[in-house]
Amino acid sequence: MSPTRRCFLAASGATLMTLQAGMVRSQPLVGPLAPWAVAGATAADPRVAAMAWAVLAPNPHNRQPWALRLVGENKALLFCDLDRRLPATDPFDRQIVIGLGCFLELFRMAAAERGLHAALTPFPEGEPAPRLDARPVARITLRPGGAKDPLFAAVPQRRSAKQPYDVARPLPEGTQARLATALLEPSRLGLADGDVAALRDLTWRAWVIEANSPEAWGESVELSRLGSAAVAARPDGISLWGPQFDAMLARGELSHAAMRPGQPGHAFAMRQYEAMLGATNAYVWLTTPGNSRAEQLAAGRDWLRLNLAATAAGLAMQPVSQALQEFPEMAEPHAEMPRLLNATGTVQMLGRVGFATRPAPPTPRWPAESRILPG
Repeated sequence: MSPTRRCFLAASGATLMTLQAGMVRSQPLVGPLAPWAVAGATAADPRVAAMAWAVLAPNPHNRQPWALRLVGENKALLFCDLDRRLPATDPFDRQIVIGLGCFLELFRMAAAERGLHAALTPFPEGEPAPRLDARPVARITLRPGGAKDPLFAAVPQRRSAKQPYDVARPLPEGTQARLATALLEPSRLGLADGDVAALRDLTWRAWVIEANSPEAWGESVELSRLGSAAVAARPDGISLWGPQFDAMLARGELSHAAMRPGQPGHAFAMRQYEAMLGATNAYVWLTTPGNSRAEQLAAGRDWLRLNLAATAAGLAMQPVSQALQEFPEMAEPHAEMPRLLNATGTVQMLGRVGFATRPAPPTPRWPAESRILPG
């Protein structure tokens, strides 16, 4: 799952600004951020109540690809909205499936808060390949008896913290064991800290490849929502909004063109991400024995749990999975990554982990009701 790359835009041709945490956090949680405030509200249908939490799950490019159809009194089918895939950076929909796995695990945890067990059946009509199709990703059946999960308390604070980390603070001793115990498959967690220069180098090289690949980078540019009106209309993708961005937009200084390679905004983004990725002294990753759709879904469930466990431990996380992407230009880093990690099977996710240097803002979301399909 690649970072959502909050790109940096040119102002007056040279001055650039980033979306600071305070710009959003100082505002009430309304509009595109309202799902973060209303997730705990009671809904008559427990499936809708669980989905109100599940839409807060991490997912690639914040595409929010989930679509739920309610079936009968206690079942639901989860589908992928095929228009929300990432054909350039995720040509086989692997990362999208991981994001759907994050959704399913958070749905399951939210249902358990109401004393319900959510039985999950992956791909009940078969695993689609090489890309997803109209068949359901999972069937969900609610029954009495769910046990509350202590990780659920971290959901409102969970973020993908895209910022430099405090490299002067090493991870506490025993971090890997603490995080691993939170996972459904603890043995699939890897962690490296301390001497991670080779990993820093590879993640940066992979980011540069994506940032200079016209189709891959163009995908991020096209999915950037510029200004508050655009974010309110489409609270997915890469959101650049707030008073300062709105003023830049009104002056004609904020545009998709500034983000293209060769433009000041693109060059500034390169410098900013080099500094950000360089300020990393620990990484975590998840592997699966194979690379089936069910395993991808399971990796997503554990990525959500890993993110929550890190949050509960006071740690920040950000996915940096560019080197795991399967588009042609990424072939060399893709082959190098498992060797560098000494990992067997398939590396499904890679992330930075450490201590944040500032609060991270919540990410805009579509409300749960907008993602429910007609019966």
